[in-house]
Amino acid sequence: MKYRFYILLYLTFMYAINFQSQGLMEEKNNFSRQDTLRGSITPERIWWDLTYYHLKVKVDPEKRYVSGENTIKYNVLSANQTMQIDLQAPLNITKVTQDGKNLKILHDGNAHFITLTKQQVIGNTESIIVQYEGNPKEAIRAPWDGGFSWKKDANGKHFIATSCQGLGASVWWPCKDHMYDEVESMRISVTVPSNLMDVSNGRLESIENHGETTTYNWFVDNPINNYGVNVNIGDYTHFSEIFDGEKGPLSMDYYVLKDNLEKAKKQFTDAPKMMKAFEHWFGAYPFYEDGFKLVEVPYLGMEHQSSVTYGNQYKQGYLGRDLSGTGWGLKFDFIIIHESGHEWFANNITDIDIADMWIHESFTNYSESLFLDYYYGKKAASEYVIGLRKTIANKTPIIGKYNVNKSGSSDMYNKGGNMLHTLRQLIDNDEKWRLILRKMNADFYHQTVATKQIEDFLSKETGFNLNPFFNQYLRTIKIPTLEHTIENKTLKYRWTNTVANFEMPLKTTINGKEKWIYPTSNWKKLELTSAGTSFLIDENFYVFTKKVN
Repeated sequence: MKYRFYILLYLTFMYAINFQSQGLMEEKNNFSRQDTLRGSITPERIWWDLTYYHLKVKVDPEKRYVSGENTIKYNVLSANQTMQIDLQAPLNITKVTQDGKNLKILHDGNAHFITLTKQQVIGNTESIIVQYEGNPKEAIRAPWDGGFSWKKDANGKHFIATSCQGLGASVWWPCKDHMYDEVESMRISVTVPSNLMDVSNGRLESIENHGETTTYNWFVDNPINNYGVNVNIGDYTHFSEIFDGEKGPLSMDYYVLKDNLEKAKKQFTDAPKMMKAFEHWFGAYPFYEDGFKLVEVPYLGMEHQSSVTYGNQYKQGYLGRDLSGTGWGLKFDFIIIHESGHEWFANNITDIDIADMWIHESFTNYSESLFLDYYYGKKAASEYVIGLRKTIANKTPIIGKYNVNKSGSSDMYNKGGNMLHTLRQLIDNDEKWRLILRKMNADFYHQTVATKQIEDFLSKETGFNLNPFFNQYLRTIKIPTLEHTIENKTLKYRWTNTVANFEMPLKTTINGKEKWIYPTSNWKKLELTSAGTSFLIDENFYVFTKKVN
């Protein structure tokens, strides 16, 4: 896995401190033992480090039933004989074995504690096999809730897909279901009726025909987060192209329902355009070994690693709508651009706790603007991201509760994107900003990270102390408000509605000339050359203003 032993110990210590400090707050929010077992790095998780999964699953569409097993390989980091495996009801673990011997299982809701009889020696690599079956939870409103989507296409053939962000991969397969530990590589073997095809992550290794059923074997050569693993089953047809990328030839494969082939060939031209723009802004696509895929599914879409799912009905914008209201949102297919942006922010750089999901969503929301910037210019990009402000609620903070699998506000999308757009203005150097984004993806390549790591990185690279900035936008619902007044030939101004030590510079236009001011919580004065001066604040800064007497 990405984290070495000492890093894991450090993170466990920091999480324990954070968890204790949140105790009263979490009780008030009625978090349960199951929330803690799902969302924290428990003693039964921390002692072993994931290295490999081989997930074998047979899908019976008629019965909406799955059965199979997961071989889990791991390195022993410290002494322990109890292992936590996660699988959510109504699915059942039927058997767990190690070296062919049946193991005892203690079921505690969706957490299952396996008693290992073999001595677990530090430094050794071991494995267990977890067998399971049942009717998995059906996703009612995918991808916002998790599970299987059991649909049919226009020809009456089964059209099936999984999605599980937030709720977790354990809603459909047994795993170590916490973001902090990503498996290093994975094999996915899915058996389906022979008139259908499965498309999963990574590259297709082989196809096994069994008469009435067919098994598709896929291999993922890179670390992958659990919720990024997917199964997509349908009457697919395939086309592909090669993109000449920063690391050489990149295979770009597209799997769509047969009736939609011609529409897809036209609509998916946004995919290489996306790759060109995002490699410019963020650096090389992080998963060349696994290729890139767009896969049609019966829901809107999701950022499954190297297997991005698509359900935008072959329309521009978001199902044909421009979320920004500026017109720029209709210049691209929202799902292709947004969900593919997650390959850099979610799949390459992954949050260590779902409370920090802003790392995924804020940067990816902002990537939409950067796509526009690359093809239509900075003005178009700015108008788009500013246009999204009307959807910001500012009711709860962007960062959620730690150790209980609780994400923060949906403002992590549009508010988070505007926060990053504001940060770009502070840097006031577009090339420097681009290099920072590229360095971020290089320095945190294939890593799971916490908010503090991102804050510290950006503070170092920008040369600013950004702790108050992030405290303001991530941890409160307050929007910085510039109070100002002009008396005779004096401009007075200050920040209000801010956290402690908030001192963000601000670009303004005074009498038609651009000028930076440096407000704090205390009133400052600026002597002007004439009375009746016009004073405008650069709208690219996500702040409020208030004229006072």
